[in-house]
Amino acid sequence: MAGEGAQRKTATRSPDGPAKVTITEIAREAGVSVPTVSRVVNGRSDVSPATRARVEDLLHRHGYRRRPTGDRAALLDLVFNDLDSPWAVEIIRGVEEVAHEAGVGTVVSAIHDRAGAARQWMTNLRARASDGVILVTSALEPGLHDELRRLGVPLVVIDPAGSPATEAPTVGATNWAGGMAATEYLLHLGHRRIGFIEGPPRLLCSRARLDGYRAALDVAGVPAADELIVPGDFYHESGFTGAGCLLDLADPPTAIFAASDQMALGAIEALRRRGLRVPEDMSIVGFDDLPEVRWSAPPLTTVRQPLADMGKLAARSVLDLARSVAPASPRVELATELVVRASTAAPRQA
Repeated sequence: MAGEGAQRKTATRSPDGPAKVTITEIAREAGVSVPTVSRVVNGRSDVSPATRARVEDLLHRHGYRRRPTGDRAALLDLVFNDLDSPWAVEIIRGVEEVAHEAGVGTVVSAIHDRAGAARQWMTNLRARASDGVILVTSALEPGLHDELRRLGVPLVVIDPAGSPATEAPTVGATNWAGGMAATEYLLHLGHRRIGFIEGPPRLLCSRARLDGYRAALDVAGVPAADELIVPGDFYHESGFTGAGCLLDLADPPTAIFAASDQMALGAIEALRRRGLRVPEDMSIVGFDDLPEVRWSAPPLTTVRQPLADMGKLAARSVLDLARSVAPASPRVELATELVVRASTAAPRQA
């Protein structure tokens, strides 16, 4: 179309910086035709590997990306490390609801910490001209953060893995308060030996839940024994394994607080296989309040974090940023809530 060709041959100017390179200039510098560069930009396969690498390097160095017309975002990228969890589904549900209302498409990706996966995602992002990125509990290389900034792509992070590499707004939950509330409840029931199955230590949310657990014990004057804290990764198997380690102690706990619902369900299975009952022999508390846990046997006491609402807030924030509307706060934490069900009770008297 004539309008598209005119757009490609005219440099665009950012209000905060110099004119951006055009596709014609990329082609001239690479020594190839404009259609060849266009095929690379659009992700076509009919380009030789050597030519593709040369063009992509120039696109990367010059910060080129094709932008849609109009003054609002048309496409959002939602990026996870993994997608094999109901937790991710709840985030997607919230993002998709806001995106649908705004008439914006959503592209969901998982980078799995694979070598080169994040770089390939960035190449695809440039090709489809996404106008916003929501990054969920994943850590991009600092260089990729810099490239997003250079491309002018707004970024919002849900549950950052660590201190964000950029000044991107973040959305999370009150993980510390949730960890403290769960532990205080078990203490209120009379438990004094409370095991904790932690999440990946690289994640801020994991560390905050552990800190909340420790704080509640400290306030109650109950020692936080190192042997009662076992590693986990938020998935069922680590909950199963962690519960087994706690049960093998010479003085096992009377309750287990798992830092995710999936680990709590794994812990319940470990108890079942040993002929132990929940909550008669051991109380179990999780964290997340995934839809499935109200149907577990028994229904799980857990800390609800508003996952879908976190997705909604992140989507609204990135859409605002795409329209040059600054967020009211660079860090927002939505409230968690203890949900008491049938998996907890007072400890059995010896």
